[in-house]
Amino acid sequence: MKNYAPQTSALSEKQGVSTPEIVNKNSVATIQSFRRKQPSADELISGILDGNMTALSRAITLVESANMEHLAKANTIINACLPHSKKSVRIGITGVPGVGKSTFIEAFGLHLTSLGKKVAVLAVDPSSTISHGSILGDKTRMEELVKDKNAYIRPSASGATLGGVARKTRETITLCEANGFDIIIIETVGVGQSETAVHSMVDFFLLLKISGAGDELQGIKRGIMEMADAIVINKADGDNIKKSQLAKVEFNRALHLFPAKSSGWNPKVMTCSSITKEGIESVWKTISDYLELTTSNHYFEEKRQDQNQYWMMETIEEQLKNDFYNDSSIKKLLLENKKAVQKNELSPFAAASILLEHYFKK
Repeated sequence: MKNYAPQTSALSEKQGVSTPEIVNKNSVATIQSFRRKQPSADELISGILDGNMTALSRAITLVESANMEHLAKANTIINACLPHSKKSVRIGITGVPGVGKSTFIEAFGLHLTSLGKKVAVLAVDPSSTISHGSILGDKTRMEELVKDKNAYIRPSASGATLGGVARKTRETITLCEANGFDIIIIETVGVGQSETAVHSMVDFFLLLKISGAGDELQGIKRGIMEMADAIVINKADGDNIKKSQLAKVEFNRALHLFPAKSSGWNPKVMTCSSITKEGIESVWKTISDYLELTTSNHYFEEKRQDQNQYWMMETIEEQLKNDFYNDSSIKKLLLENKKAVQKNELSPFAAASILLEHYFKK
C-alpha cells in the first residue's frame, strides 16, 4: 500500500513573498516634520501680502485662537497687515434661518468673480449653548463658489458672541484685505440677536427676507430694518414671484416710516432668485450706487473712522475681561464666591463687587 504524505490544514498558509512597503518611511518623516513646523509671524505676513491663501488661513487660525501664546504672534501679523487694508468693500448679509443666505451668497459671489473681483466670505455659524459646537457647513453649501480660484470661504463659530459675528471677525477682515480681496462678505448667524456688531464693521448692510414669513411690516425687528441699506426678498421664483412682488410693496411702505439716514442714501427693496440668478446683478448695481454716493459725500470714510473707534473700545473691554478671568487669584476667589452665591450666603451683586475690588487693588 502506497504511503501518502501527511495532509496540512486547508487553513494553513505557505511561506510567500513578503508584502513590499507601499509608503516610503523617509517621505513620511519629511511630511510629519513639515507639519510640525509652525511658520513664523514674518513668514505668514509675507505669505498674506503675496496673496497666499494657506498663509491667510493659518493666520486667521492664530487670530481666532484662545491660546494666550498665540495672541502676541497674531497681534504682530495684524499690525503688519493693517497698512495694506482698507482697500475692499465690506458687505454684511443677514436674515432669519432658512432665508437662503448661503445660496444667495454663492450666486452673488459667482457674479462678482465673473466681473474679475476677488471675494472673501466670512461665514459665521451659530454655536450650541449646550455642546458649544458648530456645524461649519458653509463650504459644503457653497460647492460652486468654493471651487472658484478668486473666492475664499472661511467658516467660523460664533461662540458666546452676540450680534451674529465671531469674536475675531474684525481682525479677520484686516487679514483678508491685506491678502488682496476686493469684496469681503460677512454672513451673520441671523438668529434675531442684536446685529449692531456686524453693522459696525461693514460698509453696506443687506437684509435678506422671504415672502409669506409673517408680518411684512415688522420684518425681523424694527431696529434691524433701520440699519439695512437694502432689503432683498429672496426665493422670488416659481409660485413665489407674485408673493415676492407684494412683499416688496409692503417693505417699501414700511421704509417710508423710518427716519432719513445720515448717509443720504434711501434704502432699496429688491427681489431676486438665487436659483435662476434673476435680480443678482441688480443687487450689485444697488451696492455700487451706494458706494458712489457715500464716497462723494465723504460718509464712507467718516463711517470707517467711527467704526475704528468703536472697535478700539470693544477691544479694551474684551482685553479687560480676558485679563480678569485669567488672573490666578481671581480664579480662586471666583470659585469661593460662586459657592457663597449658590448657598445664598452672598448676593450676586456683593460677590461681583468683592471680585472687582480685589482685581483693581492689584
